Amino acid sequence: MADHAPQLREPTPCADAALQREIAALFVESLNLDVTADQIDPDAPLYGEGLGLDSIDVLEMALVLSKKYGVQLRANDAEDQRLFRSLRSLADFVAARRAK
Repeated sequence: MADHAPQLREPTPCADAALQREIAALFVESLNLDVTADQIDPDAPLYGEGLGLDSIDVLEMALVLSKKYGVQLRANDAEDQRLFRSLRSLADFVAARRAK
């Protein structure tokens, strides 16, 4: 009788995690942050107590993300607070709307 036990494989990283790391690296590079991309928790707040971004940082990152991925982020849009809530929410937005 043959053994049909499932073979264990290394999990492959999902595209969302790769995009999150890529965007985190853009944050670090563009804003000259004193952390590495790997130190940015995907679920931590980007504003205030989390990464500590302010409205100027958000405007700068909106421009960087627009140029890199072709997404449209509007300055001072009410949706900015939701999109920039965490690295994960921002990556989800970029993944859904990226043109590049």
